[in-house]
Amino acid sequence: MNVDFPDADALAGANEYTVDDLPEFAVAHRERDPESVEDVAAAARDAVDAIAEFDDLDAGATVAVTAGSRGIHDMPAALAAAVERLQERGFEPFVIPAMGSHGGATAEGQRETLAALGTTPETLGCEIRSSMAVEAVGEDDLGRPVYAARDALEADAVLLANRVKPHTDFRGDVESGLAKMAVIGLGKHRGAESLHNAAIATDFADVIADRYEVLRRETPIVGGIAVVENADHRAAHVEGIDAADVLDREPELLDLAREHLAELPVDDLDLLVVDAMGKDKSGTGMDTNVLGRYDFHGEAEPDSPSITRVYARSLTDPSHGNAVGFGLADFVHRDLVADVDFHDTYVNIVTSGEPRRAKLPFVVPDDATALVLACSTTGVADPADLRVARIPSTMDPDSLVVSEPVAADLRQRDDVTVGPLAPLEFSDGALDPDPY
Repeated sequence: MNVDFPDADALAGANEYTVDDLPEFAVAHRERDPESVEDVAAAARDAVDAIAEFDDLDAGATVAVTAGSRGIHDMPAALAAAVERLQERGFEPFVIPAMGSHGGATAEGQRETLAALGTTPETLGCEIRSSMAVEAVGEDDLGRPVYAARDALEADAVLLANRVKPHTDFRGDVESGLAKMAVIGLGKHRGAESLHNAAIATDFADVIADRYEVLRRETPIVGGIAVVENADHRAAHVEGIDAADVLDREPELLDLAREHLAELPVDDLDLLVVDAMGKDKSGTGMDTNVLGRYDFHGEAEPDSPSITRVYARSLTDPSHGNAVGFGLADFVHRDLVADVDFHDTYVNIVTSGEPRRAKLPFVVPDDATALVLACSTTGVADPADLRVARIPSTMDPDSLVVSEPVAADLRQRDDVTVGPLAPLEFSDGALDPDPY
C-alpha cells in the first residue's frame, strides 16, 4: 500500500508524552486445569458411528465431509479419523472446503486455506474437491434462495464437521456450529452472501435455523461431528449428531462451550495490544468476545470487557492477506497494513454485509508510538495509571504482559501468576517479540 503515513517523530510532535511516562509492566499467566478429550481420533471415529443414517448407506457410497477455515487445533486429526472410519465402513469419503467466501472466494484459495491449516489430501487420506459451484435448493421463510455446494449435492451423504462456540457477531439458540457450517460453509460465496443479507433484514440465529432445515430436507446431510473446545483450544467434547437433532442439540453444546470460553482475566482496560490477528485466530480476525466489541449490524455491545482502545500489531500468514476485522482496532501497525490483500478482505466484508469492519484504523509506525498515543486517546490523566494488557492473539488471552495497575489487580487472583515489574524495552520502537 503506497501511502506515506506519518513517522514516529511527526506523531511525537503532536503528543506530549514519551515512553518514559509509561508505567512498568509484568508478565502474567492465568492457570487453568481444563477438561479435554484424551483421544480425539477415537472420539471422532465414535462420532461417525453414532450417526444413524450411515447404517442405511450401501458400500461404495460417496460421503462429502466438510472442512472449515478456522484454526481449530484438533480438527485436522478429527477429520482424518472420520475419513478413516468411513473408509473402514466401505464408503468413499472426500473432503470439501466449507468456508463461504473465505480464500478469496476461489476454489484454489479455499484449497490453500485448508493447506495452511494442515488439512491436505496427504494428512486426510482422501481427495479434496474444491469448487465454488452451487445450486439453489429451496427458499427460506423470507422467500430468498438457499444454496448448496454442487459437490455436496452430488454425494450420497454429507457429514458436517465444525466447532460449536459462541459466535463473534450475534447471540441466539444456534451460533457457530453445524447448522452454520451447512448454511454458510456449504453455501459457498453465494450462500454466505445470501445468508448475511437475509440476516440484516431479520435475526441471524433464526435465518440459520430456517435455512438449515431447508438444507436438511433438500440435500443428503446425514449429521455432523461437533467439537467443543476448552480454554486451551483443545477438544473438551466430541459428539456425533444426527441431522434431525442438530437444532435441538446445538443450544446445549453452546452452553457447554460458554463454560469453556477463553476470556481475558481483566474486565477494564485502557489499551489492549494484540500481537497477531487473522482468519486462523477468529472469523473476525480478532475474537469479539475477547475484545468486548461487535460493531455489527446494530448488535448490542457486551457489557464486559470494557476496552477503550485496541492495537493490532500484525496479520498472520495463514490469513493470506485477509484482514477482515481490522476495523475493530483503533490502531494498527504499518507492517500489518502492508500485508493486507484488499481484494480478499473486501470480498469477505461484502459477503458479511458489514463494511465498518474493513475501515482502516489509525496507522502507527511502531509499537512505541501506539503505546504513547494511548496516553493521549484514552482519557487517562496520568500515564502511570494506564491499564494496558498485551496478548499473543485473542486465541490466547491467558498469556499477558500487563501494566502496573492491572498487575496489582491480577495479584489478587488465585488463578493468575504475576512476575516482577520492569520498564518496557524497545528496539527501534519495537516491543520484545516474545515476552511471554
